[in-house]
Amino acid sequence: MKRIVLFFAAVAVVSISGIAQVIESKHISLDGAKKVVAEAVKYAKSNNAPGGAIAVVDNGGNLVYLERLDGTFPAAAEVSIKKANTAALFRAPSAKLENAINAGRPALITVGHTFLQGGIPIIVDGQVIGAIGVSGAASAQQDEEIAIAGSKAKLN
Repeated sequence: MKRIVLFFAAVAVVSISGIAQVIESKHISLDGAKKVVAEAVKYAKSNNAPGGAIAVVDNGGNLVYLERLDGTFPAAAEVSIKKANTAALFRAPSAKLENAINAGRPALITVGHTFLQGGIPIIVDGQVIGAIGVSGAASAQQDEEIAIAGSKAKLN
């Protein structure tokens, strides 16, 4: 009887420790990504952006949704995805990383990401659930402004 009690006690301890190791993470949905892009497009149009490719990735940097505005050069789509990917994986605006390179950390270039202004993490309840990347607006600054506007979309 004592062995059975000890056995079940051991199973309970192992089960509880297994539960304690699970981490819950949130990911952006397709519907959420479309809301983010809609906010970004609204901002771009109200600020006379000449175009722009807007990409949303999940927290692992995988593409969820992409929209390219009329008049945007073709390569902007790929660049926007890479900016979003960089912001998601580093959990930081891509401009912050670009500034680090410009301030004397050129070794960051060898990492293989796109350290250009215009990628912004999307944060819900303190957790990065994805990122938005914009390329092809009037300037890198406008790329970032559009991305920031999109990142503020109501997702809850």
